[in-house]
Amino acid sequence: MDKLRNFGKSLWQPLLAIIIGLLVGAIAILVVDGSIIETYAQMWKGAFGSFYYFTNTLSRATPIILIALGVSLAFRAGFFNLGSEGQLVFGGLCAAIAAIYFPGPGWVKIVMALLAGIVAGGLWSAFAGYLDAKFRMNLLITTLLLNYIATLFTQYIVAYPLMDRSGSAAMHQTVKIDSSAMLPKLFAGMSVHAGFIIAIAAAILLFLYMKYTSSGYRLRMLGGNPLFAGYGGVNRNRLMLLGMFASGGFAGLAGAVEVLGTQYRYLDGALTSPGYAWSGIMATLLARSHPIGAVFAALFLAALQTGGMGMERNTNVPLEVSDIIQAVLILFISAQITLSFIKRKKARSENGSAV
Repeated sequence: MDKLRNFGKSLWQPLLAIIIGLLVGAIAILVVDGSIIETYAQMWKGAFGSFYYFTNTLSRATPIILIALGVSLAFRAGFFNLGSEGQLVFGGLCAAIAAIYFPGPGWVKIVMALLAGIVAGGLWSAFAGYLDAKFRMNLLITTLLLNYIATLFTQYIVAYPLMDRSGSAAMHQTVKIDSSAMLPKLFAGMSVHAGFIIAIAAAILLFLYMKYTSSGYRLRMLGGNPLFAGYGGVNRNRLMLLGMFASGGFAGLAGAVEVLGTQYRYLDGALTSPGYAWSGIMATLLARSHPIGAVFAALFLAALQTGGMGMERNTNVPLEVSDIIQAVLILFISAQITLSFIKRKKARSENGSAV
């Protein structure tokens, strides 16, 4: 009964946030003299109105899911990894380099490119963890600032050493990867690719790992009660480095599948301008760091984004309305988290370390 009650509570809070977000979105629609019913109908059609639009939503959700999984892992372990954008672009760039230059048949290139993305994103994330473990530098700050370094460095790499100079446009991008190294499409003529299957499989594996393995339990214990974890023999620094590597690895994998399945090269700005990293963090907050919940939250946010494009095409309501809905979602969830933190801190001060 307690488990059912807790499940209902965990489900009720995100649903309430979604309802409030849609209500605020309705107010914004009225402000611009739009029809609420027509606007939301067009938003639904833009996300799910046809099989083509539905696959577009799944394609956009793929990197958001993977990033959300990585952020969920870090948050459940008590670490604030806000460096997904830097880990994403490093993973994408290294995946492109591996797919272009690694010798062998196509499947070998794909495997090595995915591994390169995971390792690149993981090491960049673990570097922030090392700065915390060695010098006590705040993870919240270092992960945010490392985003700028990663983004600017990848811009330099594709603007100079690895720039594709064969095209007349001379865009900042690598050469195109070989067709044998591209992730296959799930449906002919549609945008969704095998990366979506990878993302769903990763969500299931992460859920099973966190729930049923001893190391997953230690991660959750460290995030839930660091003092108790320390008394129980958990090595915080070691676990943080491993957790941050895994967290960044998911973001790096997101960059890799986008390069191999959608862009077919590393193109400057293609991974940052859609806001995948911040959408992944939003999905994590909306799902309360639950791996399976993060999948549904990512699908919802992707639907808001693709549906917003359809809404803007077919009505006089601007795309920014979907941004307003997302902002309200995060504001509501953040307020809930802050309130919960204040309550726990108050209870801890009243009852001592037993809480």
